[in-house]
Amino acid sequence: MRLPRRLEVRLGSREGESPGPIDLSSSHLESKLSALRPKRALFGWAPRRAAVAVLVRYLSERPEVLLMRRAERQGDRWSGHVSFPGGRSSQADGSLLDTAIRETLEEVGIDLTRVARLIGRLDELTAVAGGEALPMSITPFVFLLSDPTADCALSDEAVSVFWLPLAEVASGALSGTHVWRFGPLDVELPCWRFEGHLIWGLTHRMLTQLLRELSR
Repeated sequence: MRLPRRLEVRLGSREGESPGPIDLSSSHLESKLSALRPKRALFGWAPRRAAVAVLVRYLSERPEVLLMRRAERQGDRWSGHVSFPGGRSSQADGSLLDTAIRETLEEVGIDLTRVARLIGRLDELTAVAGGEALPMSITPFVFLLSDPTADCALSDEAVSVFWLPLAEVASGALSGTHVWRFGPLDVELPCWRFEGHLIWGLTHRMLTQLLRELSR
């Protein structure tokens, strides 16, 4: 049997599409996240754990989320990708929340304990790299920035940071597909493109869930 040379993949029924009219106000965001009961990752037994910070700020009542482009590093499965600040838990962390806070401070110089507050978390995900499910789960914690003018300080792990406008994402204006090579196949995955940045994969899945929760 001959396999198609290109596949179009949609993770979920509406992945990559606009989820419809969305209330992006901060009050609605907090209300929805406080009521959310996050699901465990498919492989809840994963021996390794990681956490990321989904940091939301409001400028003139318009929500944006902080993203970083990871430095090119040998051995890093997500080298050069756009992601949320975050990383693997360490023995010094008292919890996964501590992991997200520590990694955000180390990578982008923002102390979440001083300039933001936790408003909820999203579904736990199984880490995926190179088309392979890894024995690691990722927990996304959502924070609301109390000081929208807070500055970032880049580490050697981050090449750049930027703020992604959620209204443009929700409208579908940034939606597209990213062709990813998987063995002999070209696989089309949903993505967003913003000011030269490509947002896809796990980061895309996390933000898609956030927008879907806000549309319900």
